[in-house]
Amino acid sequence: MSENPLIGIIGGSGLYSMAGLENIEEHQLSTPFGNPSAPIVVGILEGKNVAFLSRHGIGHVLNPSEVNYRANLYALKSLGVKWVVSISACGSLREDYAPGDIVVPDQLFDSTKNRTYTFFDDGPVVHIGVADPFCDKLSQQLYTAVQKTGATVHMGGTSITIEGPRFSTRGESNVYRSWDLSLINMTTSPEAFLAREAELCYAVMNHVTDYDVWHETEEAVSVEQLIETLNQNTVKVQQALRNLVADFDTQEKCQHHDALASALITDPSKIPSEKLDKLSLLVDKYYK
Repeated sequence: MSENPLIGIIGGSGLYSMAGLENIEEHQLSTPFGNPSAPIVVGILEGKNVAFLSRHGIGHVLNPSEVNYRANLYALKSLGVKWVVSISACGSLREDYAPGDIVVPDQLFDSTKNRTYTFFDDGPVVHIGVADPFCDKLSQQLYTAVQKTGATVHMGGTSITIEGPRFSTRGESNVYRSWDLSLINMTTSPEAFLAREAELCYAVMNHVTDYDVWHETEEAVSVEQLIETLNQNTVKVQQALRNLVADFDTQEKCQHHDALASALITDPSKIPSEKLDKLSLLVDKYYK
């Protein structure tokens, strides 16, 4: 590739390859945080270089808690990615977000328990700002791209990430609804927070596969239902991504590309050199 792939796509269930991706190269990468879920596929889509990563591994071999989110985002950044679109399945916690619809959420509630949430768990101390965890600019562009496909798409709503891999109990699902949450999935956290630490602009395209388990007249969520809806949506999702890439200005600057500027607090003289070496991709522009 003559240019870095500035757009990265992290695919969830049912989306392991991109129709229309040309000049494909496969990158087997390792990072200071381990190996990403799968080789990163880089190619040309709508005239632009794009990197695609299968979040759960080829053949869906990793459950949500086993995904190495740090390695995935670090690997994408190491290839030059600045903008990341996450594609994932979700359940709906509200009547008007129906199975088959697509949602671009604008808020996130983290209910996971057993994941690594930061690149900086071993220092230096970093307090990243995530009041608005998704990039507004990228989210709006993504919403417009989905609209052009003719799919039913909604902008906004708070998504809760649960640990999984089990689905919710009815009691849990109804509590989440009482909190006025809109969507439920198992992968957006810590992915969104790590993207912000890596100074990557990040947005999510959720496909609604079910009504979780709260709905009184619909069947409770099942794997069969999830896969069927995903397969039905794959063509529209891929067309939406082609629309997004075709219209995207990869040279545009975003505030999230400098997110660490106001988050690093540790005195540089107190940071061991081996830590700076490990985190060089993330912090060199501030510490050197």
